[in-house]
Formats: sequence, C-alpha cells, structure tokens
Amino acid sequence: MAQGSDTTLTAGIKSFAAGHGGAKAVIEYVGKRGARIVLVGQDGEWSDQFADDTSAARKACESAGVEVENEWERELMEQMRPSNDLWRSMSRRSMAR
Repeated sequence: MAQGSDTTLTAGIKSFAAGHGGAKAVIEYVGKRGARIVLVGQDGEWSDQFADDTSAARKACESAGVEVENEWERELMEQMRPSNDLWRSMSRRSMAR
C-alpha cells in the first residue's frame, strides 16, 4: 500500500517543495494502490509520492502547504522538465493496466 505514514508523506512533500522553489500537485487515483501525488516544482523538476487514498493525499498536500490542481493544466505540463532517463523508461513500459 502507501509508503510511510501521513507524517512522512507530508514531510516528503514539504521537502520537495522547499528544494524546488515551491510546488504544485496533481493527485491521481491508482486503484488498489491508492493515490499518486505528482509534484511539480517551480524549477520544472518533478517527483511522485503514494498515499492510501485520494483524501489522505489531499490532506498531506494541504498540511505541506502545496496547492493541488484539479487536473493537468497546460501550463503545469509545460513547466515539467522530464529527464532523458524518464523518456527512456516510459518508452519501455507496456500500456497494460
């Protein structure tokens, strides 16, 4: 299930935001795994974290002072700077869900 406690999740989100000039989050429901929080820093770097469910994800972001976007906005996607390693890993993934 989720990685770490709510406190650990909030601390991880705060740490990412602090290290990247602030951040915004998009929360994605991922079935039995819970919820994925995709964090996009003001500098274009990004990371993700997992929570037990979407309400826990929203609560952690709120506690960390990170704004949650309702969907992937064009500006947010354009701000992301995927690494070459990410593109390579994405090209190897199958679309099975």
